[in-house]
Amino acid sequence: MLNVNNLHVHYGAIHALQGVSFHLNKGEIVALIGSNGAGKSTLLNSISGILDVTKGEITYFEEGLTGVPPQDIVEKGIVQVPEGRKIFAAMTVLENLEMGAFSVQSKSLIEDRIEEMFARFPLLKERRKQLGGTLSGGEQQMLAIARGLMAGPDLILMDEPSMGLAPVLVEQTFDIIEEINNSGTSILLVEQNAQMALSIADRAYVLETGRIVLEGSATDVMNDSMVIDAYLGG
Repeated sequence: MLNVNNLHVHYGAIHALQGVSFHLNKGEIVALIGSNGAGKSTLLNSISGILDVTKGEITYFEEGLTGVPPQDIVEKGIVQVPEGRKIFAAMTVLENLEMGAFSVQSKSLIEDRIEEMFARFPLLKERRKQLGGTLSGGEQQMLAIARGLMAGPDLILMDEPSMGLAPVLVEQTFDIIEEINNSGTSILLVEQNAQMALSIADRAYVLETGRIVLEGSATDVMNDSMVIDAYLGG
């Protein structure tokens, strides 16, 4: 479904991604774990078309994405739920959802998806007229996920969905991610909570200082001594 081959990305003189290669099959949850500054968000932003690629290629169903504008990538079926939620704070919950459907032409389909989001996230229905910036962290994460789903993506790139959430909300968020995947949407999951990410993923990659240093099934990665020492608390 998604193939990244020998990807290099620079921030000026900083070589942020140094030959990253990985793939994601349709229907999978693939976890990407690594420490702060490893290049995880850079990788997602490159796939989303937000960052320019220095070298390498990204293909989606064998169609090249390198150099494609972000809005066109959304229309092809790839949506990112960004780190820190980045909801529209001065817009209502309903308006945030409508913004997520900017690429959808059918008004009736937008209305159907809004009702689908309200059925999946009843709390958002209760808050539909509330400004996004006044929601709690957990509510904002629900809204960010729902906004992403409004585009009807085949692949969701999730960047640190558990960041800043209380433990009970972390579990709830990962339940939602599994539910979305079970409904047919593939997921590339960037997450510092390696234990939770690996517990729901099919496969995983470990990214360190811009390079993939380990890959395998989620179970194999979870049982790797390096991962246990570095990411699972020994």
